[in-house]
Amino acid sequence: MGSILISMPKSEDAVRIAGLIQQCGVYSQTVVCMNGNDVLRRSSNQDISLVICARRLKDMGYEELSTYLPASVNMIVVTKDSEMLPFSSNIVPLVVPFRAENLTAILRNLMPEAFTKPKRRERSEEERMLVDKAKRLLMEKKS
Repeated sequence: MGSILISMPKSEDAVRIAGLIQQCGVYSQTVVCMNGNDVLRRSSNQDISLVICARRLKDMGYEELSTYLPASVNMIVVTKDSEMLPFSSNIVPLVVPFRAENLTAILRNLMPEAFTKPKRRERSEEERMLVDKAKRLLMEKKS
């Protein structure tokens, strides 16, 4: 499961959206980016599933940004234009003002795996033995 990158012209808007995503129960990492170039730089360094951005960022529009992203990355474009037609099938418009339920529904559709809590990795036999030894040492010290 990849990360979610958020980039808006006003960083406080991006932080607000990141907070909504956490409230929705998404277990994916959420990163706030300053502009389109920051999104592209981060997407080359980490696994990205989704980009949430405005129609126009400080340095580029969503159309240009989407051409540089891998085809597997979905995009939610936050817009005031209720009649915006995305030019690609992996772009979903989110019309402002929106409710948290609207964002949650889109996220569930685009990233259903993000709502599943990741399973904890099982410890190896060696790790279990080391933890048991540490517990025994702590209990001996306490008594």
